[in-house]
Amino acid sequence: MSYKIHVAEPCLDGNEKAYVMDCLESSWISSRGKYIEQFEEMVADFCSARHAVATNNGTTALHLALAALGVGPGDEVIVPTLSYIASANAVRYCGATPVFVDSCLPHLTLDPAQVVAKITSKTRAIMSVPLYGHPVDLDPILEIAEAHGLFVVEDAAEALGAKYRGRSVGSLGNCVTFSFFGNKIITTGEGGMVVTQDGELANRLRLLRGQGVSPTRRYWHTEVGFNYRMTNICAAIGCAQMERIDYHLSRRREVADWYFEALKRHDDLFVLPYQASWAHHCYWMFTLIMRDHVDVQRDAVIQSMERRGIETRPVFYPMHSMPPYQYDTNRYPVADRYALRGISLPTHAGLSRVDVDFVCRELMASIREATSQMESTLPRAA
Repeated sequence: MSYKIHVAEPCLDGNEKAYVMDCLESSWISSRGKYIEQFEEMVADFCSARHAVATNNGTTALHLALAALGVGPGDEVIVPTLSYIASANAVRYCGATPVFVDSCLPHLTLDPAQVVAKITSKTRAIMSVPLYGHPVDLDPILEIAEAHGLFVVEDAAEALGAKYRGRSVGSLGNCVTFSFFGNKIITTGEGGMVVTQDGELANRLRLLRGQGVSPTRRYWHTEVGFNYRMTNICAAIGCAQMERIDYHLSRRREVADWYFEALKRHDDLFVLPYQASWAHHCYWMFTLIMRDHVDVQRDAVIQSMERRGIETRPVFYPMHSMPPYQYDTNRYPVADRYALRGISLPTHAGLSRVDVDFVCRELMASIREATSQMESTLPRAA
């Protein structure tokens, strides 16, 4: 399918090309070079964190964080079921078990009220996920963790630039991970980062990231580690992106504002993205939920939008519903409901007001089309 409008596109209109050419001309293209440390420092500073450790993608960043904290076989990590699959997979990589909890309304992030009931003697950590760019109500989570001696890890792949009670996502918890995949707020193509305030933890993250090699003795490996290093080329792109982080964030908010303006008259059909009074949403994806009385299949709307040249995406399927995690037979009503009714609209810096208005018009037309198709399949009265 050749889309007129993609759901996400990277914005590479800064110094990306110049910095990549510098890597090529200097021959520093692998996991050493000046841009790696520079990128780490820029992200740490932006997040008000003391340390940042770059990795080759967001999933390895999350695995690295859990491994560095000592999560291992027999442990349990509490995870919201409404998240991207990497949240649970990283726990499994450690040999531990993800224990799912539901999300809370209206911002669809980890419900602190449900966490305590899932804590057992095996619980080692709580993972919070600022879904689609809305921060988690983290103070209650931190209080629960302190009371039970647990770690708090944030899988903030989608939330660079979000703030919780005026504090940057990345400045709280034991460690926070980010993704720099091509559809994220800033990108390095593929890439990730772990940020932390803990210097000892940062040293351990660096040790494990580089195959467990001794920092004082070359090719001497003190323990089993991973090859999770970022390349200098990726970091060079990241530096150029971070130079314009305020621009990238402001454009996301502008696009979101255009959507709100165009769709607010249709709030009888959709639950629009919510921003709590204590939150600053970074709008990684402008995600809306079709209300229950809208008698149309979400996937039919997505297919109709695709025929009109507009790429959209469904809300993440709850992890407990997927084959690797169906050992959990509990009901998670918020996650189950919103996963079936949610749709993310194109959200990126390359969109114009004309583009957003076009998406909204076609969205309404797609709902009408899907409704008409559904009505045509209903049995006629005799």
